[in-house]
Order: sequence, then C-alpha cells, then structure tokens
Amino acid sequence: MAEDHDLENTPGKRLQALSDLARRLVSFFSLVLMALVLSILSPYFLTLENLFAIGLQMSVIAIMAIGQMMIIIAAGIDLSVGSVLALSGVVCTSLLAGGVPVASALSAGIGVGVLCGLLNGVLVSRGRIPPFIATLGTMGMARGAALIISGGAGIQLLELPGAFTFLGGGRLFSVVPVPVIITVVLALAGHGILKYTRMGRYTYAIGSNREAVRLSGVNIHRYLTMIYTFCGLLCGLAGVILASRLRSGQPTAGTGWELDVIAACVIGGASLSGGEGTILGAIIGALIMGVLRNGCNLLDISAFWQQVAIGAIIVVAVYIDQYRHAR
Repeated sequence: MAEDHDLENTPGKRLQALSDLARRLVSFFSLVLMALVLSILSPYFLTLENLFAIGLQMSVIAIMAIGQMMIIIAAGIDLSVGSVLALSGVVCTSLLAGGVPVASALSAGIGVGVLCGLLNGVLVSRGRIPPFIATLGTMGMARGAALIISGGAGIQLLELPGAFTFLGGGRLFSVVPVPVIITVVLALAGHGILKYTRMGRYTYAIGSNREAVRLSGVNIHRYLTMIYTFCGLLCGLAGVILASRLRSGQPTAGTGWELDVIAACVIGGASLSGGEGTILGAIIGALIMGVLRNGCNLLDISAFWQQVAIGAIIVVAVYIDQYRHAR
C-alpha cells in the first residue's frame, strides 16, 4: 500500500496533475476576463436578466456538450448531435400535434435520441467504423428523417400543453429558467458518472490507451456503446427542450451545432487525442461561447465576426493541446 502511495506521488504524477489544473484554470480565467471586459464595455451585461438569458441560450449546447465531452474523452467524436436534436424535436412535436399525451411525446422524442446514440455506438464499437465516418452517416440519416416526418416544414402546435411549454420556457420561482436548472443537474450527474463510476473510469482509460484496456479484459464494445447512447439521450432531451422553447418542431434546427458542441469541449480543455477533459470544462466552454455571442450582440458586432472569433479560439485551443502533448 505504501508503495502504491509513493507511485501515485511521483514527480511525473504531480507534474501531470499541475498541468491538468493549469489547463482547466486557463478556460475559467478566460471566462472571467471576458465577463470583466464586457461589464466595462456594456452596462447591460451584468444585469440578472442578461445573465439568465446567456444561461438559457447556452443550455441546449451545454447539455449536448456533456455527452460529447464523454465521447471525446474516449477518443471519439459525434457529428450527429445537431441532427439528432432536430429529429427528436420533430418526433415529439408531431406526436403532440396528433393528440398524444405530453409524457408519451416527450418519452418518444428522447427515445429517438437514445436509439440514434445506440446506433452510433454499435457502428463504432461493433462495426469498427471510424467515429467520424459513422456519425457523419447518422447525421445525414437523422436530418433526412426529420425532413421526411415534417414534410420539410416546421411543425407548429396550435394548442401548447402547459407542461410542454414549461420545459423550455418556464422559470422556477419566476426567476431561474428551467433549462438552466436542467443543465446544472445534468452536469452534476455527468461529473458523478465520470468521477465515481466504473463507466467513467473506463471512459478515461479507453481514451488514454485502448489496447491496454482491451488486454486487461474490459468489454470495450459495451462501454463505447453506453457512452454514445448516453450522448444520444442528452441530444434527445436537448431536442425536446429546444422544441418547447421554439413552440414548434423545426427539421433544420441544430444545423451546424455540432461545431459549437465540439468547440465547447475543446475550449473547455478536452484533448481530441482522448483521455482528458471534464464536464465542468464543457460547461465553461459553452459559457465562453455564450458570453462571447452575447457580448457581440450587446456591442452591435456582426454575427459574422462571432464565427471568426469562435473559429480562432478553437484553432488556438487545439494548437496549445498539440504543443503540450509534443512537450
């Protein structure tokens, strides 16, 4: 036991721990710095209503980023998140429009996300298809299915059930948006899974050294399938939340959002090589993007420049990660 304790406290372990801490603090302090600058440039930034608006705007991205972060830690990628979000929202609203009870419609919408995630997991683990190709294929299938079900047009709900509108547009105590609360709860749950469960330990292990995990007798196929299925579940939930906010099912919703979700993870400290990342980092990354966009809107900066800024941040974050690995 003493020898194990000594091994855990070797200079290499301590240096790695300090490196991980510094990487997490960089994104956090970047967020704080952006908030300070914007609070000086705009008197409206630090208002309670604006801060809750940022949280509401980034909640859907953050929910999907929680699942995406786990996949990236396992050295994978999921390009289908935006399309699965759209398909889940369309399925949910189409059932509601047909008179199906709210609970059943919500379960069906989330269930579609679970099935899409399960398909991704099976293709990647059992089919041995590279994650980029597998999820690129399911991205097209999910988007096409959303367009087929909706007939290419948004599904408008004439009568909105109160429970459904509360999911995406309600406020707890008339102050805190419900999607923000859901995001916080899911972030805590995701953190608990990664830190305290066998699935979380194997997620990091698979991303760090997949062959060693295989040789140790771990069923990699099962855990990869579980990770992708969990991400699909979160995308399905994000889809019904967005449909509730929009009060309609839009087959084009989430187009290009896979970039935002991956960006949130990378900005939050994830390594595309796998084995590194935290749920808190994903939330901070989503907040950085939300604060950046909100600040640009307050300062009347073109949305085109927002895309330039986010792209530049991604490039810098990946460059720093590659440089650190090379060192």
